[in-house]
Amino acid sequence: MMTMNFDVHAPFTQLDDQDVKVLLLENIHADGVEFLRNKGYQVETRSAALGEDELIEAIKGVHLLGIRSTTYITEKVLQNAPDLLAIGAFCIGTNQIDLAATKRHGVAVFNAPYSNTRSVVELAIAEIISLARRLHEKSTAMHNGVWNKSAAGSHEVRGRTLGIIGYGNIGSQLSVIAEALGLSVVFYDIDDKLALGNAKKCATIDELLSISDVVSLHVDGRPGNAGLFGDEQMKAMKPRSLFLNLSRGIAVDTTALRKHLESGHIAGAALDVFPVEPKAQGDPFESELRGVPNVILTPHVGGSTEEAQQDIGRFVASKLRAYAKAGTTNLSVTFPELNLPSDPARHRLAHVHRNAPGVLAAINTILGDHGVNIEGQQLATRGELGYVVTDVSAEVGPEVLKELASLPETVRLRQLS
Repeated sequence: MMTMNFDVHAPFTQLDDQDVKVLLLENIHADGVEFLRNKGYQVETRSAALGEDELIEAIKGVHLLGIRSTTYITEKVLQNAPDLLAIGAFCIGTNQIDLAATKRHGVAVFNAPYSNTRSVVELAIAEIISLARRLHEKSTAMHNGVWNKSAAGSHEVRGRTLGIIGYGNIGSQLSVIAEALGLSVVFYDIDDKLALGNAKKCATIDELLSISDVVSLHVDGRPGNAGLFGDEQMKAMKPRSLFLNLSRGIAVDTTALRKHLESGHIAGAALDVFPVEPKAQGDPFESELRGVPNVILTPHVGGSTEEAQQDIGRFVASKLRAYAKAGTTNLSVTFPELNLPSDPARHRLAHVHRNAPGVLAAINTILGDHGVNIEGQQLATRGELGYVVTDVSAEVGPEVLKELASLPETVRLRQLS
């Protein structure tokens, strides 16, 4: 296993709420913004994503950062953000964040893995029906003054087979709702997933493609999924089948998709994500799929309902607050999970370290040598990262913090109260 090189940070002393600086990008929902402001935090909001150089400038002195899917957190950004404690991805995916780098710099990452699941599923169902009935084409014709009342090429979805690639939170919920509409469901996932309802697991993607009338992609953004669905997979689909991608733009070869749409092999497609997406509202959008009949293109709005964005705003903001205030890492993407009281009554030390034998003993030896009484302690590890939170009877002095920070395994040390 490759050893991770960690970046040691100077110890943080407790920040008063009014001293906590927050930067929220990409139109984070107002409920999330107000939640943090009501805690007394200094909150700056921006409507658009920021490029690397812009972000490096904007992130100076920031303790908590909130982004969505179009702002990229790189090693260079983190190197220039020594005050940054945590990043909140106000969305499901975290592939826009260099997660390994956040661990090296002791920056916790949180996301919203469940909050917009229903919204994405409802869009997928709507698009399946719209494609089967060719509603997009009929609506466009009507707007152009053409009355084309014909059943040709329009089908019910009842009795058809839906193939779901990626049976996670979204894929499994889509499975249940699709079955209630009368579709048969098959799925493929690299992990061993329990089938819901009457859904059946396929051993390979090719098996799924050979029997599916509709194929819906619901994979994550890991590098191995880049180019997952290309010309070979499209050739393997049933003639006149439908294709949806509401997951990751990098997973689909859109040039190949256009070829198979124009040949008629694929009867229709709906895409909500693209390999390259505009950074800001109103920026031009380019794609080979523009203008192709029976193709529904939406601007990455699968999870963009008011209900979902409100839930995400509240959920991720509360996770950022809990970590900043109490050191809680419950449901963190990267850190070991510790579920701690939100308002610690004792004085609290949070120590992020390289996962190695003897770290806990070394911490406790330092505290004991300085006469610091431990009243409670929790330790968790995850991969090469360890996290120990210690409640002590009194505020510790700078010498104790200096010794703890000087441990060779220390990545980041905070005194929370």
